[in-house]
Amino acid sequence: MSELHALIAGYAQPGRVEAILLRPERLAVPVSVTCADITEDGIVGDHGRPGKRAVTLIQAEHLPVIGAMLDQQAIDALVLRRNLVISGLNLNALKGRQLQIGQAVLEITVICAPCSRMEAALGPGGYSAMRGHGGWCANVVKPGEIKQCDTVTPLAVKPNLNSHA
Repeated sequence: MSELHALIAGYAQPGRVEAILLRPERLAVPVSVTCADITEDGIVGDHGRPGKRAVTLIQAEHLPVIGAMLDQQAIDALVLRRNLVISGLNLNALKGRQLQIGQAVLEITVICAPCSRMEAALGPGGYSAMRGHGGWCANVVKPGEIKQCDTVTPLAVKPNLNSHA
């Protein structure tokens, strides 16, 4: 593994699940739960989409940043409609990586861009405040149970044998 690949693969500490939020149906108010089962299609009880957007994650540390851009306190994660609130681990550095959360393994796939509803939910400028802070989508690699306070650990990076870096 090259020095750059080693730097990219590194992290200071594992993260932690601060909240698990389910959206029972489209446009429904999210509900907070302390544990949930993840299947191949996503979190049981959530209306999310299977595939690369099966589970959505947001960085807990971004909630006060979004609030600051709106001249508010930290934003309540329920308003942002993401499934998992994660602290202590830079999700932006984990695109394409797999994460062990409880018994489940997720793979970070694409940015979870804000939608136009953020303007109504957060007020004027809400959409722009979310840009770059909206979190990530993930697909399910291995189903399993997750709980609030579970450790979030990036799994080892598999070496790219085709890389010459």
